[in-house]
Amino acid sequence: MGETLKALLQTRWGDNWLIGPSSRSFWQRLSELIPIFAAYRSSCGSHSSGVLLAEPDPLQFLATCLAAWSEGCTVVLANPRWGDRERQQLQALVSPRWDAPIWPGIKGYPCQVVESQPGQILIPTGGSSGQIKFAVHSWETLSVSIEGFRIHFGVEVVNAYCVLPLFHVSGLMQALRVLTSGGELALQSYSQLKSEERLLLKPGGFISLVPTQLQELLALGNEFILWLRSFRAVLLGGAPAGRSLLDQAQVAQIPVALTYGMTETAAQVATLLPEDFLAGHRSSGRPLPHVKLTILNDQGQPQRSGQAGRVIIQAKSLALEYRGGFSEQASVVGSAHPMGGVPFVTDDIGYLDNKGYLYIVGRSSTKIITGGENVFPEDIEAVLLATGWVSDACVVGLPCDRWGQRLCALVVMNSPKLLPGLPERLRSLLSAYKLPKQWILVSDLPKTAQGKLSRPQALALAQKILGMDS
Repeated sequence: MGETLKALLQTRWGDNWLIGPSSRSFWQRLSELIPIFAAYRSSCGSHSSGVLLAEPDPLQFLATCLAAWSEGCTVVLANPRWGDRERQQLQALVSPRWDAPIWPGIKGYPCQVVESQPGQILIPTGGSSGQIKFAVHSWETLSVSIEGFRIHFGVEVVNAYCVLPLFHVSGLMQALRVLTSGGELALQSYSQLKSEERLLLKPGGFISLVPTQLQELLALGNEFILWLRSFRAVLLGGAPAGRSLLDQAQVAQIPVALTYGMTETAAQVATLLPEDFLAGHRSSGRPLPHVKLTILNDQGQPQRSGQAGRVIIQAKSLALEYRGGFSEQASVVGSAHPMGGVPFVTDDIGYLDNKGYLYIVGRSSTKIITGGENVFPEDIEAVLLATGWVSDACVVGLPCDRWGQRLCALVVMNSPKLLPGLPERLRSLLSAYKLPKQWILVSDLPKTAQGKLSRPQALALAQKILGMDS
């Protein structure tokens, strides 16, 4: 994987690698854009040659991103649907010139990335706060992840069916795995996948979905079930998947591969192989070959098998630093040194079993302490979703003189009439201290710009509904 991006593009030049968009149009567009970005970078001199890319069209995105990146520009990926609030954050971070695109007809704008190195790529990430920040990667960090993926699954050539946004690490890595391995990439929006003809990708490829998408596709019936079975793996991540959904997928013989990873790690660092899933495993799988996982307790000591603690990641695929978030200073999260650099201390709580499989319990920052007991809301939410009565859930901790915090569940229900019976149904499934003491029925839950559950907003919503916000 020592090949540079520029050399890789020359190796694959003219290949018919796209399904859906026209490969010929892609290569033609790329040939037009490469000299434009070469000239742009040259004109910047010693200053930052940053390019903010906010392109909704997949073909245009790939051509623009790869042209700018291969010419050594610092590429900043943005969600084209970000609104004024997010654009204000971007303005403070990289000062994009929205009024002066680098070339007419492309949504690539000059921007300033202070102290960036040539050829870095900034991929947006953000937790429940909704505050935009970027994980800074390089061609080298992403290449390590690609190679680890191929070894983990035992494939030389990766073919992929991408329905996720390319500006997210989950979409971008699909395209890069295909490009580097000589495979084919089917590009289609998720809404088109559900309503239009499916694209013709060779059997044995990969598709990445979030749990909601898998649930919807299974509900569309046997035609989609047979189609999903044709993949080497249906990579499932982005949010916790309910037990009932996973059991349904196993019964349907869908080759699900549960994944654990994040933008900071260049996608997955642990993945359950479909063979294990179909045999009944429900973990996040074993670490990929380039990854070392350690579980530490609160005192920083390694935990034994089966004991939960903070998940620590060492890998050459780790991002080089953060940009943005609550700190104006970039904070280092990774190192270029193999397995020996700065470990990435995640917010995740999990454990490794005696066979090396990773299980995620919850997140340290979401931990609720009620009556002296540590409770991870994700644990309760998973049980709620598994009942089949609840389509979405968020458990928050409300201030309480008696318990310190009391558990409150906000739920979106398939049938609101079932709400009165929900507490009783949970009694046999959860310890008594994990049972919510307050229930709120809502039509939907607040989400961040990245589409993730916003726990701070959910807590504020609960307090408002209960009259506790005054």
